[in-house]
Amino acid sequence: MASTSQEKVGPLDVTPPPKSVLPSFLSPVTNVYDRFAQWRSSLGLSYPGNVESLQKEVKATHLTNYIFDGARADLTKALSVTPAFQVTHSFSLASQTALPSYNFGAIFANSKVFMQGGVDHEGTVNGRFNAGWNDKNVTKAQLQLSQQHGASMIQMEHDYQGADYSLNVKALNPSPVDASGIFIGSYLQSITPNLALGSEVLYQRGGPMEIPAAPSYLAKYMSSDKSWIATAQLQPMGMLSATYWQKLSEKVEAAADLQVVVANGKREGVATLGAKYDLRMATFRAQLDSTGKVSAMLEQRFAPTFAFMVAGEIDHFKNAAKIGVGVMIESSSLTPEEMGLVPPPGYPPPAPYP
Repeated sequence: MASTSQEKVGPLDVTPPPKSVLPSFLSPVTNVYDRFAQWRSSLGLSYPGNVESLQKEVKATHLTNYIFDGARADLTKALSVTPAFQVTHSFSLASQTALPSYNFGAIFANSKVFMQGGVDHEGTVNGRFNAGWNDKNVTKAQLQLSQQHGASMIQMEHDYQGADYSLNVKALNPSPVDASGIFIGSYLQSITPNLALGSEVLYQRGGPMEIPAAPSYLAKYMSSDKSWIATAQLQPMGMLSATYWQKLSEKVEAAADLQVVVANGKREGVATLGAKYDLRMATFRAQLDSTGKVSAMLEQRFAPTFAFMVAGEIDHFKNAAKIGVGVMIESSSLTPEEMGLVPPPGYPPPAPYP
């Protein structure tokens, strides 16, 4: 007679689903939000960047932030790599547009904090502080203290990076006493994988003049492979800014910028076309605009710690020209291992005889 065996089965361990912390009468709202979030994630939208970096590629290609005249020298010494800490001595003289100056600066940075400070020969102190609380939140602060009347300022801002949008709030010279200052808020949202739309609102309270809330409208369109980017910004008082940037090859980039002002019965516009060419040990930039200015700059790095720069600009309408030369020298007291470099042959050197 066949025998059967029975196994003892214990009670099923069924964990009840977590209860919602929201009241039950809000369940229709949460259901709608959940469905909207699922539909939004199915679109495959990406982070569009923030408003401050809307024209980042164009500014890195054009000469506007790099051109200089006269002579300049930047001497940098790296004191640490992890965390990064370096000091810089900057000299400039013989400029047609600025007086001779000296600036001492320092930079400290790790995975969560970035600090930069400097002081010039006139006693003007400036500093920047960035703190990343997590992958989505970054708080920034800028400070400038000057002996000149009205030149001192403080700016505080906070960036929030969403999955497919960015949010930024900024306060310039805020006063807790009378709530005066300049306040700016911006929002940029991806609409499709290639298109992002947004807005920026500026409001000034107190001071010599008050500005009511003035919104500006932003648009950014880029290709699927991000090889070209077009942006447009419509600002109050009839100001329009449009840019186009394209990566022609691994070493060549080109960018165009158009600034149009239609206000108070006048129409003005400036168009700028520039290109950047990256060589193995050099970077060449050239620029041409509709005001008759032609400029170029070459940054040649002869060694990892030494670079030579030469820049020139010709204004055909004003029949004027200027030229600038400069050097950048970097030194370090760190060993090649500390800098993450391959030690050269024969390193370290033999110890001297006693």
